[in-house]
Amino acid sequence: MDITIILAVLATAGTTGIGVTLWLFLQSKKDGKRVENAKEQANNVLSQAEEEKRKVLLAAQEEVLNLRTAGEQEIKEQRQELTRLERRFQQREEHLETKTEALEKQQGDLTKQQGKVEETLQEAEELKVKRLHTLEETAALTVTDARAMVVQQGEEEAKHDLARRYYELEREHKATADENARRILTLAINRLATDVVSETTTSVVSLPNDDMKGRLIGREGRNIRALEAMTGVDIVVDDTPEVVTISCFDPVRREIARLALEKLIADGRIQPARIEEMVNRAQTDIEQTIRKAGEQATFDTSVTGINSDLIYYLGRLKYRYSYGENVLKHSIEVGLLSGMLAAEVGANIKIATLGGLLHDVGKALTHEIPGPHAEIGADLAQKNGINHDAYLCILEHHDDDHSSMESFIVAAADAISAARPGARKESLGQYVKRLQDLEEAAISFGGVEKAFAIQAGREVRVMVKPEDMDDVSSAALARDIVKKVEQDLVFPGQIKVTVIRETRAVEIAR
Repeated sequence: MDITIILAVLATAGTTGIGVTLWLFLQSKKDGKRVENAKEQANNVLSQAEEEKRKVLLAAQEEVLNLRTAGEQEIKEQRQELTRLERRFQQREEHLETKTEALEKQQGDLTKQQGKVEETLQEAEELKVKRLHTLEETAALTVTDARAMVVQQGEEEAKHDLARRYYELEREHKATADENARRILTLAINRLATDVVSETTTSVVSLPNDDMKGRLIGREGRNIRALEAMTGVDIVVDDTPEVVTISCFDPVRREIARLALEKLIADGRIQPARIEEMVNRAQTDIEQTIRKAGEQATFDTSVTGINSDLIYYLGRLKYRYSYGENVLKHSIEVGLLSGMLAAEVGANIKIATLGGLLHDVGKALTHEIPGPHAEIGADLAQKNGINHDAYLCILEHHDDDHSSMESFIVAAADAISAARPGARKESLGQYVKRLQDLEEAAISFGGVEKAFAIQAGREVRVMVKPEDMDDVSSAALARDIVKKVEQDLVFPGQIKVTVIRETRAVEIAR
């Protein structure tokens, strides 16, 4: 029974003393029970604590054991790895030692081979020097000479390549250029025809009989001296029957003397006073003839607006000759050609015609003023009011560089007129000398076998050795000959250089 219930009963019984005692007793029993319960609970707690401690210790021991086992396993694995690495390192070391030994052995072999190679190189160098010396003795050339020959050969090959390229370009463009040039020049030349005039620096006067020679000479030669003094010419009286010759470099003075002499012969009264009268009359006639000739030249070329003084100087060219060609007729021809060429190429026709007509006007004064006739004529034209473009045509008609198309046209027309067959003539000696110089200039080049000047010196044909030259070198040779001719020779018009290369095979059937 529960103590609480007993105490409740005793209290209800109402017994005070016994109840208190009993209550105390029961209370003490209750406290003792509590103590025991407490002890028992304490023991239980201790037991549980011991059990927990034991479990914790076991768990800790197990954890330590596990950690030790894991550590020992890891250490074992690391030792195995270290052992493997150590074994691998040992193998590598052994392999490196083997390689080192092999390399040392190879180095020793290489040292020996290097020594042998050096010896071989030395022997090769000595052999090279010996062979070079032998080659020099055999070829009679030093290394410097051989190198110079190689350089020269390279230069020749480069020149050959350039000449080949030039030849190809020239061949490509020549067809079109030649066709246009032939068309323009043919049209211009075919539209113009002039007489061929051949004159010299002397004039011949016919006499009715040989007695007239004595009358011309006069007493003690006074008549012929008076005539020569008044006209400034030389009168040659020789054994040629019924002929006297008038010689003078100035064509105007020579013409005055010729005209005066003819008048004296026709009149029959030959004396100093009559000679002076006839000379004055001849001078007047020649002055009128000169002016009419200049006016006729401007009329023939349709040129207007020229100063009268300039027309007079132009007319004086009627009695001026160059290489046997009448300069006035040449000037008219050049003026007409220049106008036609200008019309074909679209240049200024008036400027070209005027420049062509006056291009040689300076030759009217070359006996009086020193200097090139182009500069003399240009200055004369400029002083007489000719415009600047025509002035340039006169000044530049013998130059290589031209300031305008009209200037170039005048130079071309001048060359065409001068090169026309029969336009010019020269003495036989000069002619032969010029042809000889032309052939010698062509033969002076290497590889040339023969050279022939033909067409009165307007063309030279050069035969080359086919084994020494090819087609490209032949083209280059033609240009070189042209340059030499232009630099060294004096010639009228232009000269065509034709280089011929051919190979012939000849056999004889017996």
